[in-house]
Amino acid sequence: MSSLPRCPACNSEYTYEDGDNFVCPECAHEWPKLAAAEATEAHKVWKDANGNVLQDGDSVTVIKDLKVKGSSLVVKVGTKVKNIRLVEGDHDIDCKIDGIGAMKLKSEFVKKN
Repeated sequence: MSSLPRCPACNSEYTYEDGDNFVCPECAHEWPKLAAAEATEAHKVWKDANGNVLQDGDSVTVIKDLKVKGSSLVVKVGTKVKNIRLVEGDHDIDCKIDGIGAMKLKSEFVKKN
């Protein structure tokens, strides 16, 4: 796997370095190496289903019935979850739900209280 960033214009993986720039051979887009370094240093912003920014310790409400994988349990609509923790990955919320226990949720299925 290449350590070079993907092209910001066309998302091509075939970028290469040319002096102080990165170049995309597919769309001919060029951008400075400094811009790529600054983009990787910026931290991720998590948003709920309504576009509100989430932070560690927030309380959220589930907006859709969610089946718990490997179990017959279901997290019902309207379930309130307190003190969430945001993590990198597909399921980006670590939390503990009363009656179910520790689990991970996707931020697209919750709304901020």
